[in-house]
Amino acid sequence: MASIYRKTISSKIFTKLENFYKYQTPGLHVPVRHLNLLEYQSKVLLDNHGVTIQKFKLLDSAKSACESSKSLGAAEYVVKAQILAGGRGKGHFENGFKGGVHLTKDPEQVEKLVEKMVGHKLITKQTPADGILVRKVMVAESVDILRETYLCILMDRDHNGPVVLASPDGGVDIEEVAEKTPERLLTMPIDIFEGITKEKALKVADFLNFKGELRDKCAQEVISVWKMFLNVDATQIEINPLIETPQGSVVAVDAKIQFDDNAEFRQREIFASEDTSESDPREVDAASHNLTFISMDGNIGCLVNGAGLAMATMDIIQLNGGVPANFLDLGGGVNEDQVFQAFRILSGDPAVRGILVNVFGGIVNCATIANGIVNAFKNINLKVPLIVRLEGTNVQEAKRILTESGLPIQSAGDLDEAAKKAVAAIQ
Repeated sequence: MASIYRKTISSKIFTKLENFYKYQTPGLHVPVRHLNLLEYQSKVLLDNHGVTIQKFKLLDSAKSACESSKSLGAAEYVVKAQILAGGRGKGHFENGFKGGVHLTKDPEQVEKLVEKMVGHKLITKQTPADGILVRKVMVAESVDILRETYLCILMDRDHNGPVVLASPDGGVDIEEVAEKTPERLLTMPIDIFEGITKEKALKVADFLNFKGELRDKCAQEVISVWKMFLNVDATQIEINPLIETPQGSVVAVDAKIQFDDNAEFRQREIFASEDTSESDPREVDAASHNLTFISMDGNIGCLVNGAGLAMATMDIIQLNGGVPANFLDLGGGVNEDQVFQAFRILSGDPAVRGILVNVFGGIVNCATIANGIVNAFKNINLKVPLIVRLEGTNVQEAKRILTESGLPIQSAGDLDEAAKKAVAAIQ
């Protein structure tokens, strides 16, 4: 399906789908999750679990920047704008100020830097053209780097459990290390019940070339990261780089953390801290109702259940000359209110000139979908053509509900017919 889909739909759309549903790390399969934490939030989690980090302060204005910086007792400070996009150091602000990452030894200079960042939009290669508003700035002690290494713990399907990845070559893309110098990448499967023992942690430290007292310090960092991995229900904790300092410390300078969405009920505090200010409001709205929304560039809204069916639906639309405006995945145990919310979100997109519903009812009861469609149509006062293709559990009852509603809903017997009707309806 993926290879066919690549040929029939724009790479931009496919990339969006990949970011929601694909598994990206070469040789290992890491689910890309939706929870977005800012850099300082990741550092707080690391610190709370005993992982050594730089001391830092978080500022939302320049008012107390100088005083806060002095309290760190650092010889040099690194000032970093807190946004989710990468490339901050090479970015620029709409006010003309260059760089979202700066070094200074003067606490008073920190105040000036923060003033030029907070409340202004930072533009990088990964942000929208008009940039992202900086609301917070992190001021941290700058650390001297003698050597950079790489450490990652992640859930890997190939090994049916957690795996430690480690390399003495940190600060670079680990994919490049794996491709060019695979002998410098340690892959250590971990028994989920046994965990990372001191012996295994020391093996990682040895592979990373930590010597003397640093060997034990590194091993302790590895064990602390493992404990955090379990405690926060992570699917990946990537520390790049894990550094050695001239002062004899092992410090996690930067970290990327991904979480298991299914553990949200256990990690409510972490998930509640997600920064959604940079997200598409429709995606946030959908997520609040346990729905998945992805914006596209066309004019046919798609309401489906399941990622595979979503891809097939948009593929068929494209083959019939149409372009999807978005798709909204209802998932499995959907109820009538979720169907209503889905229609509300889809119909609120001004680009949508028609809506195609394609649901295969396995776990989902088609009658539930039909009742939700009728309720939504009446209460939202839908103005665009609606084409519905339902199949599976209780489908005959669903068809009866739609027919007896008296609403101008176009039914289709199969997906190809539904796609043709959707494309024709917006001509």
